[in-house]
Parts: sequence; C-alpha cells; structure tokens
Amino acid sequence: MDGKGAIMARMHTRKRGRSGSKRPVREGKPAWVTISNDELDQLIVKLKKEGLTKSKLGMVLRDQYGIPKVKEIRGNRISKILEANGVKDQVPEDLAALISKAVNLNKHLGVNPKDLKNRRGLELVEAKIKRLSDYYKRKSKLPAVWTYSRAAAESSIK
Repeated sequence: MDGKGAIMARMHTRKRGRSGSKRPVREGKPAWVTISNDELDQLIVKLKKEGLTKSKLGMVLRDQYGIPKVKEIRGNRISKILEANGVKDQVPEDLAALISKAVNLNKHLGVNPKDLKNRRGLELVEAKIKRLSDYYKRKSKLPAVWTYSRAAAESSIK
C-alpha cells in the first residue's frame, strides 16, 4: 500500500473522492412525520407521474413534506414503492443521465468539430454507458437486446 489507505480513485481521472457529511443514526419513524404509509405511497406515485426522477422525488419529499428518508418511514425504498404500484422507468435514472450528457456532448461536437477534449469526454461517457448497460442487463433491469446508439439517444431525448 502507498500509505494513503484504501481509497478508491475516480475512474477516468487521478482524483480521489471527497468526504461528506453523514446522516445521524435513527431507529424508526421520526416524531414529526405524521403521514401514513398509504398517503406516502400515493404521494410518491403522484410526484413520479408529474415527471420527477427518483432523486428529485426524494429531495421534494425532504424539502416540502418534511420526510427525511422514505426507507425509515415506509420500510421500502422509493424504487420498490414505484415498482409495487406499476410505475417503472424504461431506463434507470443514472443511465438516462449519462445518455443525456452524451447527447449534449454530441450536439456540441456537431458545432465544434475540432474540440478534441470534448471528443475524448464523449468517448469516456459512452464507455461508461456501455459498462452500466451491461451491468443492468446482467441484473435484468434492461432487456437483453437493449443497445445504445447516438442516433436513437438523440431522438429519445428530444
């Protein structure tokens, strides 16, 4: 070991992760949360149908409804609640974010074809998309025939 400990480095840079705050350990439902499980489920489904992603949905629940963590109150994660109610994303959220980033980089390279740094960035993002899609195919969260292509990604984002 190099004396720095077993800290994972980022994939495409030499930088290491940043420390962050930790949530306090809490057992069970906080006293100030008065919402029932059924009301919470209905609220989560309603917000998802309005077009929020799961991460945005968690922030809205925290900031506007005073629900610090859905799993503490409900016992299930937001994704499990959505699956139980028949609301499921076609593509997982992190993969969709990478695809939209690749589409934006591709548009930029259409206008600026000599921008080699961003061409390399596009290659790195597309490599991440491939690795992540392979993972989701193994975990059966994506169909086995799903593939990423630049043209299909641009048409689906528009």
